[in-house]
Amino acid sequence: MQLTGLDRLLWAASFAGHVILLAVLIVRRVAPRFPIFTTWISVNIANTIVLFFTFRMGSTGTYFYTYWAFAILDAALQLAVAYELASHVFQPLGVWAPDVRRSFAAIVGAGLVIALILTWLGSPPTRTVRLAIVLRGNFLASVLMSEICVAMVALSVTLGLPWKTHVARLAQALGVWAIFGIFSDAALSYFGTARGSGTFQFVSHLRIGLYLVCLAYWIVTLSFKEPAPRQLPEQLHQQLCVLQSRTALILSNLRFSGRAS
Repeated sequence: MQLTGLDRLLWAASFAGHVILLAVLIVRRVAPRFPIFTTWISVNIANTIVLFFTFRMGSTGTYFYTYWAFAILDAALQLAVAYELASHVFQPLGVWAPDVRRSFAAIVGAGLVIALILTWLGSPPTRTVRLAIVLRGNFLASVLMSEICVAMVALSVTLGLPWKTHVARLAQALGVWAIFGIFSDAALSYFGTARGSGTFQFVSHLRIGLYLVCLAYWIVTLSFKEPAPRQLPEQLHQQLCVLQSRTALILSNLRFSGRAS
């Protein structure tokens, strides 16, 4: 397997971006608030280092299995990051708002069913079963991630729950990245996965380029301190209590309407 000059440049840029972002998370003290996101970025740094030495000194088979082992871990961590962001959005008083956890879990469950159906309907033209499984797994993760991000934004807007600045920045880029992943995985499934093909290289480079944009977005936005909350603690607490009561009432009405229909 040969790497072009652009491949090497994107690889180095991705590694540098992750290192800079990790430094921002630590220096700006954002890491303690988002431990799963910080872990995800750290794993990506380790991923780049391990794959580099595996590529230079290991066999093609070793590189393949190492690459997809990290890919599976990466997909799992992305889903965990989505849950972490949701927990920040839906915890205005330090605990989940009433019935929101159940509603969010229901939406995620429904999204998983839809993602499984869409993944099953896809027929990637590959020469091996394991590569077909990998492509289906990537597509499944992208669909589920995008659905979670959309559901999180929709619930927060509908229920009027707080939308914190850093949480919004993380979710925005993650959602865009996941949605593009659906189209890129679909393109590879349709046009084929031969590494030397122009379609594969174009889609792969475009995907990495967009991810670098997301990294730059996170680096810049997380470098700034979040706006300080208003100095009205008692009034704010009362407003949040009313907000939780309103949330419980809305979700109860939705469940009652669903049963009645």
